[in-house]
This record gives sequence, structure tokens and C-alpha cells, in this order.
Amino acid sequence: MSTSTFRVEDVPGVAEVAVRLAKPLFTGDLSHYPTLTTTVPKEFVHRAAVAEVMLTGWEDKGDRGGRGDRRFEVTAQWPRSHSFFTPTPDNRHDPLIVAETIRQAGLLLSHAELGVPLAHRFLMGDLSFTAQPSGLLVGDAPAAVSMDVVCKNIKWRGSIPSEVRFETVIRRDGRIIATGSAFCTYTSPAVYRRLRGNGLAAAQRPLPLTAPVPPQSVGRMSPIDVVLSPLNELDCWQLRVNTRHPVLFDHPVDHVPGMLLLEAARQAAAAFLGGDCLPVGMTSEFTRFAELDEPCLIQICVLPGTADGREHLLVTGRQRGETVFTSTVVAAA
Repeated sequence: MSTSTFRVEDVPGVAEVAVRLAKPLFTGDLSHYPTLTTTVPKEFVHRAAVAEVMLTGWEDKGDRGGRGDRRFEVTAQWPRSHSFFTPTPDNRHDPLIVAETIRQAGLLLSHAELGVPLAHRFLMGDLSFTAQPSGLLVGDAPAAVSMDVVCKNIKWRGSIPSEVRFETVIRRDGRIIATGSAFCTYTSPAVYRRLRGNGLAAAQRPLPLTAPVPPQSVGRMSPIDVVLSPLNELDCWQLRVNTRHPVLFDHPVDHVPGMLLLEAARQAAAAFLGGDCLPVGMTSEFTRFAELDEPCLIQICVLPGTADGREHLLVTGRQRGETVFTSTVVAAA
């Protein structure tokens, strides 16, 4: 289970500020400023740093098909360079920026359009994406992308949704370059505290930081960004959790973030394939909370029976002998 939270209980007025910032700051004639762009409020995407906000706006496209589904257009910008989502050696945007953009879009629409309070906990059950390598090429300017997002199978608890599936089509210059899906449930702070139980206290005593594998072996340049530690087992590593990482731990949380688990799957695939891996598809399921005070083992194996010229790998994370997440990684040849 991957949970995304942004603690606002102790920040007076933050919800009102976020709603106010979501509205135009200038209501006069904008015809002289046709290219003004800003990010969405960082609170809506559970980020403390404005620099980590990928989304730039959204528009309600109404119901879809009379089934209660809601459709939106969300816009985003991918920087040419990023401290963590670094370009690939062949100058492509990091494919995991697709996953992060889908994650942020789900959070944004949950709060800004579906009415989920900012203090509620956002639990991600699964996240998947496929990307076209040619659509990820880094250009001479940041990549402006648009996302067609359909909120499907919405279940309500009173006036607040309890679960939603987000299906996404991402376009760049009018061309489809990626698709994705995510399933989320929501819970109130009180219910979340009961659900987490001892996990909240355990988060205050995380494991000491373990040694990284060589960065080049997992497609990284700096040991700061390595999330695997070596073990004396073939195709198996210990998850390396640096709670001071400025992107993966943009703000304090009580569990291992889902994006860190996705990065672990990507790095395991890179190590397995020899240090170079372009994940053009990932299908991940989060089944339990990954705790900060227990070792998490990351294992990888080849999935048989694929004949598309790409590597299909299954990455599994286990804690206390129980599976916390699985991720199928499809790597370009």
C-alpha cells in the first residue's frame, strides 16, 4: 500500500489558501499576456517544494457517457533537467516522470474537483504506465504535455469519494506519448491512525541508512539517488531508504513512499540487465505499507513467455516475509 499524505492540520488556513490560489490571480484583460504559466498549488499534489510540482493547470470536461465518470484535461511541464528525474544517456526524459505526473494528476483532481479534504489520506493501490521512447526525447525547451484524465468507478461515502480509478492519456504536441492508470482510496485522519496502529510510532525509528550499490550499476550517477543496498544473494537487494532525500522524502511520511518503490523496481531492472535500463512500461501493485523500521528485500526475475523483443521483469518487495509491492517492468531492447 502506497500512501500519499500532506499534513495540513497544523497549518491554519492552508486549504483556503490553496483554493484561492487555484483561482486566477488577475481577472482583467489577459490578451497581452498569452503565455503566462504557473504551477497548481503544491498542497494539491502533496509537495512541500514548489520545484517538485509538475502540473500547470486543469479544466473540467464534464461527465463521460452518463455513467458518473468525470473527464478533465490536466496540463504539465517536464523540465529539461531535474535533480532526481534525470535525463537518460540518450537524452530522453526519465520515464518515471510519467508515473509522477499521473500520481500528481490523481491528487490534484481528488482535492480540487472531487472534494477530498486536504487532511485526508490518499492510499494508492496500483499505478501503471506505458511510454513511447520517441515521445520522451528532450527538446530545446521544457516539454509541455496535456493529459486526458477520466475519473472512473467513483464510489462515494456521503459527499466525499471513497475510491476512484484514474485513466490517463498523455499527449505532447498533439501526439499520444504515454498512457497510464492508477487506483486510489481515501480515508480520514482518524481512520488512518487506527489503520496504521503501531506503524506511526515505528516511523519515528527508521533503520540506519545502509550502503549503496555502485551508482553506475543501477543507472545512477550519485550514491545519494541509489535505493538498493547489496546482499549476498543473487538478484536480491535490501531497499535503501534515505529519509533525508529531498525528492523522495519531500516532506515527512510514516512509511516508504510509492515513488521510492517504483525507483527500486527500476534500479533492480537496471542492475539485472547490466546497468542500463529504459523502462517503457511499469505495472505496480501496492499491497501493504512498507515500514521504515524493517528491512525490505527487493527481488527480481524474468517473466517467461514474452516475444516482443523487450525484457519483461517481475520485481517483488517483501518485508517480514510478506509482499508489500510487485512491479512488472518492461524495458526497451
